[in-house]
Amino acid sequence: MTDESDLTGATPRRRPKADVLEINGRKLKPSTLMMGHGFDPALSEGSLKPPIFLTSTFVFENAAAGKRHFEGVTGKRPGGAEGLVYSRFNGPNQEILEDRLAVWEDAEDALTFSSGMSAIATLLLTFVQPGDVIVHSGPLYAATETLIGRILGKFGVKWLDFPAGAEQSEIEEVISRAKSMGRVSLIYLESPANPTNVLVDVQAVAAARETLFAGEDQRPPIAIDNTFLGPLWSKPLDHGADLSVYSLTKYAGGHSDLVAGGVVGSNALINPIRMMRNTIGTITDPNSAWMLLRSLETLELRMSRAGENAAKVCAFLRDQPKVETVGYLGFLSNDRQADIYRRHCTGAGSTFSLYLRGGERESFAFLDALKISKLAVSLGGTETLASAPAAMTHLSVPDERKAALGITDNLVRISIGVEDPDDLVADFEQALSAI
Repeated sequence: MTDESDLTGATPRRRPKADVLEINGRKLKPSTLMMGHGFDPALSEGSLKPPIFLTSTFVFENAAAGKRHFEGVTGKRPGGAEGLVYSRFNGPNQEILEDRLAVWEDAEDALTFSSGMSAIATLLLTFVQPGDVIVHSGPLYAATETLIGRILGKFGVKWLDFPAGAEQSEIEEVISRAKSMGRVSLIYLESPANPTNVLVDVQAVAAARETLFAGEDQRPPIAIDNTFLGPLWSKPLDHGADLSVYSLTKYAGGHSDLVAGGVVGSNALINPIRMMRNTIGTITDPNSAWMLLRSLETLELRMSRAGENAAKVCAFLRDQPKVETVGYLGFLSNDRQADIYRRHCTGAGSTFSLYLRGGERESFAFLDALKISKLAVSLGGTETLASAPAAMTHLSVPDERKAALGITDNLVRISIGVEDPDDLVADFEQALSAI
């Protein structure tokens, strides 16, 4: 970042010149930094909170500044624009949001997008070329599978997947087969898997990549959808992932009132994604960015309360005769999954899979009987949500693939909110009695 006296005329971003990141040698926690990091009130009439900057373009201090900014925007100089240019490229609300989002995973940089899927699409378009092969864990969110298999498939992109809970040897076998099919340009993960809640061993994936691409000049980045547990309960960048992807609609937004996405990681990988975003225009809008700044201030509080509620609800559900099994990370019986959880996670989350005894008839009866919990897709909001993935979010997935991945008609996905936990238990108890 340049100073205001820079001879090029570059304008500094609207953030403090000396942001407080530590006190007496103690590094400040993300929950503290969410209250002011990246914003200088003096640059906005002393406003305590960042205003919403509703403008399509920004005025340059001089022509040299305009040239300098466009050198960053067009990729002639890495790192993006050093000042504000045009709202398809950057804006004050988006830049402050990206600074704060990167803090949660101690990442070098972050980008935000108009939706979770636009974040994923922009990432894929950045790294994947026609004829390449993508290796991914399975299952993925249905729209992600559609994007990889059907949309990119039109351009000759191929894919192979491995089960979410796979061992390193199985992951290596899949990557080896993929290498025989063409250039492996990306390893894409989702953990826990949507909607089965099965964890991926990110460390095993990273080790497999190191083994199979040793000595090669280029190795595929590892990107992971961290929406279910991040950024509070899982930090994949610490375990070998290169990029962490978010639907910020979910826990980061947390109030079911906005749609947005994010990617965090190293400067080396974020910069080319930024260039793609500049071109195709998938940046977050200023209003959504401003609302996310509001939401990040309470992220830890909301996620912690929802996690505590989920533990109480799942403890009730697992003992009910009409429940076949509860896919909740807090009481894993599978040794492999428990080991991944101990190494990768600091909390069990508040979204889980509930397998009822029966099929679609029983799951629909349960969902229709809910009174407090809302029958809706999405997750991570302040309210409890429940849905039937096989009939809703994953309806487009072929039946044989759904069966292979455990996305069955008796599966209900539940995202616990911040209501009173005893009230939630009472709601689920009466809904079970309706089966």
